[in-house]
Amino acid sequence: MRTIPFRSADILLPCGCDYETWSVVACDQYTSQPKYWQRVQAQVDSKPSTLHLILPEYKLECGGVELDILSINKTMEQYLEQNQFEIYQDSIFYVERTLHNGEIRRGLVGVIDLEQYDYTPGSNALIRATEGTVLSRIPPRVEVRKHAPIELPHVMLLMDDREQSVIEPLSEQTAQMTPLYGFELMEGGGHICGWALNEEQKGQVHQSLAALMEESRFETLYQAQGKRVMLFAVGDGNHSLATAKECYEQQKKMTPQEQWDTLPSRYALVELNNLHDPSLEFEPIHRVVFDVEPQELIEALCACYPESHSGQGDGHVFHYCYGETQGTITVPHPTAQLPVGTLQAFLDVYVQQHPNCHIDYIHGADVVQTLALNPNTVGFFLPPMEKEDLFPTVIHDGVLPRKTFSMGEAQDKRFYLEARKIR
Repeated sequence: MRTIPFRSADILLPCGCDYETWSVVACDQYTSQPKYWQRVQAQVDSKPSTLHLILPEYKLECGGVELDILSINKTMEQYLEQNQFEIYQDSIFYVERTLHNGEIRRGLVGVIDLEQYDYTPGSNALIRATEGTVLSRIPPRVEVRKHAPIELPHVMLLMDDREQSVIEPLSEQTAQMTPLYGFELMEGGGHICGWALNEEQKGQVHQSLAALMEESRFETLYQAQGKRVMLFAVGDGNHSLATAKECYEQQKKMTPQEQWDTLPSRYALVELNNLHDPSLEFEPIHRVVFDVEPQELIEALCACYPESHSGQGDGHVFHYCYGETQGTITVPHPTAQLPVGTLQAFLDVYVQQHPNCHIDYIHGADVVQTLALNPNTVGFFLPPMEKEDLFPTVIHDGVLPRKTFSMGEAQDKRFYLEARKIR
């Protein structure tokens, strides 16, 4: 019997600082909008902030990030030496995030056991990736993490709790919890409140998760006789969690096996959410291709799928734009399950053949439209995926094409707030 992979941890929260400038959005957001990060920098300035502890990924295109990484690790050490954090021992946090549309997303912050997580396609682990991992994206993230004394999570895990048995009952029990924080998030990020669970509530969570792990439930729910139980799927932060796994695997090579249980790097701090939380909406992730000749790219897409035609029809449909031009392409009889798979298969080959161009993955059709007004840029719009299809697809077919869906818009992504020692 496999043990429950989610548990309590010693969680760090900042003390003696302004939470509104401490907390910033996940590093992999707004990668084509550096002005967003410039505004954040102006608000934060030299105040204590998670901005000084992360590497916004738009900087990866600029080069020279080695000095940024050194500065990040040095600042982490300084914050620890200056007692910037208060430790909440053996804790699970209950959080309520009010999104920009007024919906409330509920979650639990704790750690997962990386021994029970595997991002390999076709894995039978309790915790599985939902998208293909781009191995080239792991090394720069490892460089940030491998010498870091603390971690800050933006990973969000999903469970298929249709009975709403784990998180939802806690919303009526906050009076019995220890209040932690409540404040407005910057740049239209909404509001967040947090509480620490008491011992009885932690036991309640453990018991409910154990029920979700029952083999009979799993086999019946997913028509998955003979398959290994999957408890959690990674909703956001696939590559960040893969990075944590890689760093742990590297430490295992230098540590006797009998000491693996005590390695802080064996665990990763995450937020756990219910797939069936009404606030959770799957948004499509669109594609924008830069430094291309637009019409040549569209012609290459049509040539890749000889049966494709202009206009909307039966099959996988893509709307595109560049400059003032709008168009639609239909690919009949696709072999991929989802439109994103058909488009991404073409784009992967195209980028290999045209190394001067590059792709960005964009939340929000309005942003795609704006970016595609730039010269030599093409935007592709993709339809949303039904969230009820997530677990059955991963269980039966393996991982989805990368960047298939997003859990909400960019400003609704997880903001860095809690931390944990990993060395």
